[in-house]
Amino acid sequence: MSRIDVEWLGRDLLGKWADERLGGRAKAADPKYQRILNQTMEDHRDRVMGQMHELAADGAVRAAFPESAGGDSNHGGNIAAFAELFLADPSLQIKAGVQYGLFGAAILHLGTADHHERLLPDVANFKIPGAFAMTEKGHGSDVAAIGTTATYDADAQEFVIHTPYPGAKKEFLGNAALHGQAAVVFAQLITQGVNHGVHAFYVPVRTPEGELLDGIVAHDDGFKNGLNGIDNGGFTFTNVRIPRHDLLNRYGAVDADGTYSSTIDSPGRRFFTMLGTLVQGRVSLDGSAVVASKAALSIAIRYALQRRQFNQSSDEKEELLLDYRSHQRRLFTRLAKTYAMSYSHEVLLRKFDGVFSGAEDTPESREDLETLAAGLKSLSTWHGLDTLQEAREACGGAGYMGENRFGSWYEDLDIYTTFEGDNTVLLQLVGKRLLGDFSKQFKGASAASLAQFAAKEFAGRAAAQVGLHVVRQDMHDMGNPARAARELRNTKWQTELFEDRIEVMVADIAGRLRKAPRDDKAKAAAMFNDEQNQLLEVARAWAELQQLNAFNAALERMPEATRKIMTYVRDLFAMTMIESHSGWYQANGLLSGQRAKAVTSTIERLLQRIRPHAEDLVDAFGYGDDILRAPIATQAEGKRQAEAMAHYSELRESGDLPVTEKELRAKAKAEEKARAKEVAAAS
Repeated sequence: MSRIDVEWLGRDLLGKWADERLGGRAKAADPKYQRILNQTMEDHRDRVMGQMHELAADGAVRAAFPESAGGDSNHGGNIAAFAELFLADPSLQIKAGVQYGLFGAAILHLGTADHHERLLPDVANFKIPGAFAMTEKGHGSDVAAIGTTATYDADAQEFVIHTPYPGAKKEFLGNAALHGQAAVVFAQLITQGVNHGVHAFYVPVRTPEGELLDGIVAHDDGFKNGLNGIDNGGFTFTNVRIPRHDLLNRYGAVDADGTYSSTIDSPGRRFFTMLGTLVQGRVSLDGSAVVASKAALSIAIRYALQRRQFNQSSDEKEELLLDYRSHQRRLFTRLAKTYAMSYSHEVLLRKFDGVFSGAEDTPESREDLETLAAGLKSLSTWHGLDTLQEAREACGGAGYMGENRFGSWYEDLDIYTTFEGDNTVLLQLVGKRLLGDFSKQFKGASAASLAQFAAKEFAGRAAAQVGLHVVRQDMHDMGNPARAARELRNTKWQTELFEDRIEVMVADIAGRLRKAPRDDKAKAAAMFNDEQNQLLEVARAWAELQQLNAFNAALERMPEATRKIMTYVRDLFAMTMIESHSGWYQANGLLSGQRAKAVTSTIERLLQRIRPHAEDLVDAFGYGDDILRAPIATQAEGKRQAEAMAHYSELRESGDLPVTEKELRAKAKAEEKARAKEVAAAS
């Protein structure tokens, strides 16, 4: 039987920044960084604050900063290490993310050399804990509409930061309630009576002793559903003055006399360029969710390889949980998705590093990065929650115990679906990008080109409507389920089916929106609103295709035996996705009934093929007991099961095993039947 080369696969999963990722795991295995369960919120906050000083002293958290601030401009490695910190304590991870990935990164990417020299060293060594003050009570994902103002006073050469109404107060900010001494505040820049849109400002908020500065009121959000090691809160500003040079002016500057200037003429493009520099938060959360899914499956599958339940095939030995097909489906399908997401995250991480290192920094590459980050972060964070819940249930009551970590991880990961961009809103951005790319095909196109596309589109739709795709599939399969299954596992066919789903949905949406009137904004908005659910579906489909493509690319570099097994895992991912959209595929004439049935039967066969390799597949993730810290993932359950079997074996061999009532009844029934037979024979 072919076996996975666990060592090779584990190294490959570590990716380009293996050393940095292993460094993050070393911290997760270090007790000084680990969460202590059942701490009060206050004690948890104090512990995480102390751990932040330990991280600052270690220096690794500054990896993405320039050398002048103690870093080495290692953007990809920084995020690889950051993702693993989730397994120490998500509160520590996110507090570090606020300090270095948001507050510090905003100064780095939105500021200029003056800000870097003046501000970054104290941010890097954690002398100045900071907050990232973007979100407002009344404006969450709609950053362009925030209410906080920064009005320039030319006489004083100062900006006046102000909260004009209650809904404009800053909210949900890490480090705001207690620890933050400064904040990067996003506000509407107003100078000479003109609003130039949202810009970022460096604003001191507390003294080193923790006293709030004049004009600033802070509030504490208190206990949350998770991440209670972070002091989330908010700020209200009442005419707070800061010097002109504390505008982070990489993309927009104000001269002493109040004249505004920018290298980007379009206000809309300027706004999205500024926000795009902060994409690393989404990249980080995508990686963190993948780490959470890997850890959850490592625990659940190792437990299922030891835990026995119910006598099915033997009176002496109960069945392993992982031998039940239903248990395999609930865990292996999620395992396959997790592998796909792990490979697609590595693609995302390399794109991110290429852009932020400057090696591949173009407007097009930045747009591609933002789209990919939005799509993958949405799917991976939702998948992380789903996997944690399913893994918890798969471990029964043992999974509900706090020591096995599913519950605390779920509580902490929950907010990952919302911050750094609400997942639903992010998928809308992806959908809009797909629509935009579709429409670009026709910009400036000749009448002949448009006619050619229309003919091709009509032919494709006609084929679907009359079932030609289905007819061709049925003719190829000839009613043979085995032939259908072989075609389902064809890489090219899988990819085309994923692509067809996107193309058909985008074309359908675009076709309906083409009728939107350009001179009636309200009606056009209403028509677009009618398409939002379909837009979310096409965005999901596009992100799933990126995951499939990343998995396929990974297969190409694998040694033969490992590739054979990992192809089963890839096929399981593809079949799971196709099965979940089976109704759509059949309704649109892209999947025959024969193949739709074959999808489910193929999944069942793939589960059987993967079963012997389940332990290898989670071992390749590289998480030992020192990182997982879940008793049910150790050998404890197997030892207990062995002791129980030994106990009954000893009783059976000694003849001291009590007979059961069921056995007595069966024996009596057999004796009665034998007597009846004797009587019948005698007569």
